[in-house]
Amino acid sequence: MSEARRVEVTLLGETLTLRTEATPDYVRTLARYLEERVATVQRSGVKDQTKALTLAALDITDELFRARADRTREEGDVGDRMKVLQALLDRVTPRGEQST
Repeated sequence: MSEARRVEVTLLGETLTLRTEATPDYVRTLARYLEERVATVQRSGVKDQTKALTLAALDITDELFRARADRTREEGDVGDRMKVLQALLDRVTPRGEQST
């Protein structure tokens, strides 16, 4: 595990100091991404920064939840396929047979 360090970022004109184990470049990339998403919301007509930030956060959270659901569904599909393969292997390989 890495040691926590302080990383300073500027987000929507506010300077924030974060304590994190992530690298400063990674944290700054996250802040830039969030600012880009807020800017997209603002271009759609939302001028209030707090509302734009909230809507961007909700949109990003929605993406996260959908990605998690997709991953869970894909993992289930792989598990189902593995069971089918195991059943096929069990049918073609006699139980008492050992490889030498």
